Amino acid sequence: MKKFKMYEADDKMLSLIRDNYSVLQSLSAFGISLGFGDKTVSEVCEEQHVDTFTFLAVVNLTINGYHSQNDVEHLDVSTLLKYLRASHSYYLDFQLPFIRRELREALDEGDNLGRLIMKIFDEYARFISQHMKKEEQTLFPYVETLMTGVKNDSLDIETFSKHHEQTGDKLKELKSIIIKYLPSDSQRSNMLTATLYDIYNLEEWLTLHANVEELILEPAVRLLEKRQSPDDVSLRISSMISQGGEGTEQISDREKDVIIGVVQGLTNKEIAEKLFIAPNTVITHRRNIARKLQIHSTAGLTIYAIVNKLVDISAVEL
Repeated sequence: MKKFKMYEADDKMLSLIRDNYSVLQSLSAFGISLGFGDKTVSEVCEEQHVDTFTFLAVVNLTINGYHSQNDVEHLDVSTLLKYLRASHSYYLDFQLPFIRRELREALDEGDNLGRLIMKIFDEYARFISQHMKKEEQTLFPYVETLMTGVKNDSLDIETFSKHHEQTGDKLKELKSIIIKYLPSDSQRSNMLTATLYDIYNLEEWLTLHANVEELILEPAVRLLEKRQSPDDVSLRISSMISQGGEGTEQISDREKDVIIGVVQGLTNKEIAEKLFIAPNTVITHRRNIARKLQIHSTAGLTIYAIVNKLVDISAVEL
């Protein structure tokens, strides 16, 4: 059972886990082994070479949402990077493959909709993998270079920030399609429900992981950058495009035509030729469709088109 409180260095590690069993994953990511008896958080961290303050900063954020800008100076960034890398490994090497196996068992592989849902999951998994690997190839090395006292003037933390919303959108799309459009099958319903439960947990984990990066790592990196900029020149701000829309607007007839073209496997140029419009107009329509429907994949648009009778499922090539 989750218990909301501020945990401190002299609290028993066992009590922390009893109150919040979800912390077990954080222990693993920090490299903390079980079997610590009645030792306190600080005793366990010191014995297992983990910075106590950084451990508590992550734990208190993920359990009760607490974070303070005043804590930034006391964080050990190397400990934080170790935690984030281990979290990526758990997510990519275990959690995603595990849920994929669950989903395959819950779906009817002979059903077109089932295969499309698997395709959406695979697209989501590839997106997440690319996102995390990019962080490991660019963000983490950048931070490690900063820690040595060297700043790459062509980069800053703003270059890497604010990129987690899209990952959450793709997972929400997957859940929505499974819940709304999957034909019911009494023999598979329990398996599918269990898989959906794991997907919801996955979404919560992803949100917490993004919070650690945005609310703990990014302020710590900004402080490192400031220390490498004695004159305190303002950092370059990356351009950010705010995409609005609540998905409530109606799809126009022209946008439906574009959806049909996408489902048929046509390129933007081919759709433009078929509809006698410019390719850039097709791109604009596709952006508007994604904003209105909150669907960002071809497989998702295919299911939308089938459910709304824009195309016949027998005519869809998988």
